[in-house]
Amino acid sequence: MENIKESFRRVKDDINLLKKEFDSLRLNLSETKEIIVEICGIIKKIDNKTQKNQILAIENDPIHKQEIPTIQQKTPTHDSVFKPSNNQNLPISIGNGGVPTDKQTNRQTDKQTIIYNKNQEESFKDAFDLIDSLDNIKKEIRLKFKRLTNQEFLVFSTLYQLDEEFGHSDYKMISQKLNLSESSIRDYIGRLIKKSVPIEKNKLNNKNINLFISKNFKKIASLQTILQLREI
Repeated sequence: MENIKESFRRVKDDINLLKKEFDSLRLNLSETKEIIVEICGIIKKIDNKTQKNQILAIENDPIHKQEIPTIQQKTPTHDSVFKPSNNQNLPISIGNGGVPTDKQTNRQTDKQTIIYNKNQEESFKDAFDLIDSLDNIKKEIRLKFKRLTNQEFLVFSTLYQLDEEFGHSDYKMISQKLNLSESSIRDYIGRLIKKSVPIEKNKLNNKNINLFISKNFKKIASLQTILQLREI
């Protein structure tokens, strides 16, 4: 009988382990999707920026600005047919049947291509640097909140929820929500701040203290994201 119970216990443990691995894979897929969306947005910005840079480069190109001199035609004062001498230098290629040799246009096109490629490389480098930065931020958030005890994280998540609901919180609101004393909440908030958790204080009338989650931090990570990162 004991062997059967032990077997069932092991099966249950295996199921729970598989469930955790499945949840972890689902989270990774969700994060990958978010990164892909971010990359698409970045590439779109890069393309717009590159096009603007190319237009500016063309407009600022001295060759592009150079005015083509006008050819003044003079009406001959005699009736004889105009016959150019054989040694006259013409601005066209005789061998190609009179096709102009536009070396200036070729130089201008090559210069524009070089500028375009250089701007494109710099923009892609900026995009990859941004993606690396996002990954580092997620790792930092994960490590920061995994160091918290369960009770500390409960106080933080309650503060986050109250801040989202009312725009601020205080020791009394959190203590009532968790059925803990205000002094205990003060102690937990002090510990969280020492652990570099982004909590801000605002003293009102030299008496009441409002508590906030940093607005910049809330833009980076929602409470759900923090919960998922902490479970990895």
